[in-house]
Amino acid sequence: MTEEERPTSKNLRRLRPAFLFLRPYVPQVVLASLALIVTASATLSLGQGVRLVIDDGFASGEVALLNQSLTLFAVFIVVLTAGTFIRFYFVSWVGERVSADIRSAVFNHLVHISPGFFEANSPSEIQSRVTTDTTLLQTVIGSSVSIALRNILMFFGGMVLLFVTNAKLSLIVLASVPFVVVPVILFGRRVRALSRSSQDRLAEVGSHVSESFRHIKIVQAFNHQLSDIAQFAEVVERALAVALQRVWLRAVLVAVVMLLVFGAVATLLWVGGQDVLSGRTSPGELAAFIFYAFIVAGSVGAISEVWSDLQRAAGATERLVELLESPSDIVDGPIDALPDRQRLDLVLENVSFHYPSRPDQVVLQNLSLQIQPGEMVAVVGPSGAGKSTFFDLLQRFYNIDSGAIRLGGVESHDLTLGALRGAFGFVPQTPAMFSGSVRDNLTYARPTASDEEVTRALHLANAQGFVDALPKGLQTHLGEDGVGLSGGQRQRLAIARALIAKPAFLLLDEATSALDAESEQSIRKSVEALKGEMTILVIAHRLSTVRQADRILVFEQGQMIASGTHDELVNDSELYSRFANIQFAN
Repeated sequence: MTEEERPTSKNLRRLRPAFLFLRPYVPQVVLASLALIVTASATLSLGQGVRLVIDDGFASGEVALLNQSLTLFAVFIVVLTAGTFIRFYFVSWVGERVSADIRSAVFNHLVHISPGFFEANSPSEIQSRVTTDTTLLQTVIGSSVSIALRNILMFFGGMVLLFVTNAKLSLIVLASVPFVVVPVILFGRRVRALSRSSQDRLAEVGSHVSESFRHIKIVQAFNHQLSDIAQFAEVVERALAVALQRVWLRAVLVAVVMLLVFGAVATLLWVGGQDVLSGRTSPGELAAFIFYAFIVAGSVGAISEVWSDLQRAAGATERLVELLESPSDIVDGPIDALPDRQRLDLVLENVSFHYPSRPDQVVLQNLSLQIQPGEMVAVVGPSGAGKSTFFDLLQRFYNIDSGAIRLGGVESHDLTLGALRGAFGFVPQTPAMFSGSVRDNLTYARPTASDEEVTRALHLANAQGFVDALPKGLQTHLGEDGVGLSGGQRQRLAIARALIAKPAFLLLDEATSALDAESEQSIRKSVEALKGEMTILVIAHRLSTVRQADRILVFEQGQMIASGTHDELVNDSELYSRFANIQFAN
């Protein structure tokens, strides 16, 4: 059975997870519901007020009865106004609150999920779901649901009062109902499928915008603007085509419903007018009946529009639930603390690994090694040898296929992720900077770090000079990804950030690749000063960076093929010797 052929009621069940977020706000929902019942009742009572004003007020010719009828009518208006205010405020409040809660729930779940998830799911597309889809749900919960419930009450209440007022004319109304409901159901199925597709196309638009602007220098450097404009136009047109198809269906639905409803009203006016002329009913009763007929007709029309909104919300909820229910391959172990962090050894025993998205490609194979506390170990090898993956596995961004990784004798999968990753200070090859001040970025792992600790880390990272030269020093605001800083400045800040975290292991992944010779020399001196204070693991292509290491590991095709000092490897490792000859050749 296709998506369009599935029963609409089953599709709307997809909204249930969204409504589960209403549970903490039951008092507000109850108050809004009571106000909704009061306003619906007051609106329906207006019909009787109209009848009293016409039959007992105007027709009687007595001023006292007219005043009494108008006073009662005014009371209905006041109750309706007060109830509408309470309903609108609390329903809108609940909608905004639930939307915020859903956004938080999705973010809180995804921020703990394994990095492998984001290889198959674009962060830009996820951003669209968290913003656009939750905004749609906010509109539905904070408006559409209230409108739907109010009009359902008005429909059934109006139908009852129609029969009370004039049973004969009510049968005409009842006979017209199936002609209105059937199009709503038939069109609703197709609208729901198009709504999901429309949300997906909008996510593509957001993803394209984010990617182009995030890499704007590359776009402009290769004069790719016109191609990007053409590609973006195609994405926008695809989204527009789906949206216009959905809008066309909704417009047809509303038009068909209005035609049928007002055709029935015209029939009522003709039949009712004949009864008034023949004396079988009073003008007040006919006016009240027409009032209720419009109430019923308006309710059906409103429900048909809200139905389309609910279909769109069902699609949005499905997309959000996919995120909320996405499992994480990486889960906490039972141990939440390591032994003496400054005296931890690191042991890998027959570790093998392949990325989940590439099951046929083994990245690391039977890797075994031991690193002593305070030792400095460098990792070298050609691109694709598994060096960065080695660092990823140490921090358990992925689960290993086989073997074991132990810190201080404790297997990494037995530790909580907080305890495990808290032992490492990581400096990636492309450092990430976040919006906020320089100090916010430096103290990212330890917001309580003292000024003395920040100053020492900046000095060791050779960053104190350029930070002092910034307009507001440590309080200088950095844009997204540290816009305005050079690559070398970002790397130095990333090194300082890792040092402030006070890790047991400092992981430097090509951490000096963007530095000039003077800065690199300064960082090498700082690393030398840190030897013995913490265990240092360095990935580098520049052999000048790793010569100071106590031991150098040579990786090739996912295996460690050699280990030793620089002098030993020059003589014993053909691969390392080749690297050395290339880099140190005069």
